[in-house]
Amino acid sequence: MPDRLGGFGLTLGYDGRTVADDLTVTVPDGSFTVIVGPNACGKSTLLRALARTLRPRAGAVLLDGRDISTRPTREVARALGLLAQSALAPAGITVADLVAHGRFPHHGPLGRWSAADRDAVRAAMAATGVADLAGTPVDALSGGQRQRVWIAVALAQDTPLLLLDEPTTYLDISHQIEVLELCARLHRDHGRTLVAVLHDLNLAARYATHLVAMRAGRVVTAGPPPAVVTERVVEAVFGLACRVMPDPETGTAMVIPRRGPIPGGSGAPPARPAPPAPAPT
Repeated sequence: MPDRLGGFGLTLGYDGRTVADDLTVTVPDGSFTVIVGPNACGKSTLLRALARTLRPRAGAVLLDGRDISTRPTREVARALGLLAQSALAPAGITVADLVAHGRFPHHGPLGRWSAADRDAVRAAMAATGVADLAGTPVDALSGGQRQRVWIAVALAQDTPLLLLDEPTTYLDISHQIEVLELCARLHRDHGRTLVAVLHDLNLAARYATHLVAMRAGRVVTAGPPPAVVTERVVEAVFGLACRVMPDPETGTAMVIPRRGPIPGGSGAPPARPAPPAPAPT
């Protein structure tokens, strides 16, 4: 069976600016795919095209073998959930009410609330660990809690595909790990196919099962993390000389930048201070 989601021959851009041209990428079914690359390389632009929030100028995004732009919105929303980079909740809305918004694609013309809707909302909040926050206003939550709630909204859609645009942005390291552990659990235990844009290459290597490395609007390479996170690829994609070593915690690839010239400096790393001279005897 072909993979359910992919973009083929895509030209993507905004207004008069082209971000990517003749871009092709596929999302392996059952994967936790992470898109990585330097700033402004087209990562989020690609994700928006895959999510049908950005229409390609050329090429097509295929969902289950059909052009996603020709399919009814409700039908797409039943197959694909999206956590946008800057999702905003209505002022004063509670966690339970916001998560309930994820059920709208499943409502019929009369929009009646069903037992299945109620069960899906409860299951989504339980899976993301926010059930005890059901009556709490979303704007009273921490950043990590809000991200878990937005993931619950996407889960309540009950879609096999879940796309996340920079889900760890603005979070401290403990909340980044919290959100990515949740994503890994959804992939591993609930059978979701996930696609995320991440900036931290070490976290991407730790959690992804499939990596897509981009630079300047094109895919440089794609595949399992050990094949993508290499010294040669990191230098080609990020322009960073580095060493790649096993992460002592997980055994996954870990990028260690090499010391180099400081921009605007003398062109050489700062020298280590000389040891103090021995005291006279």
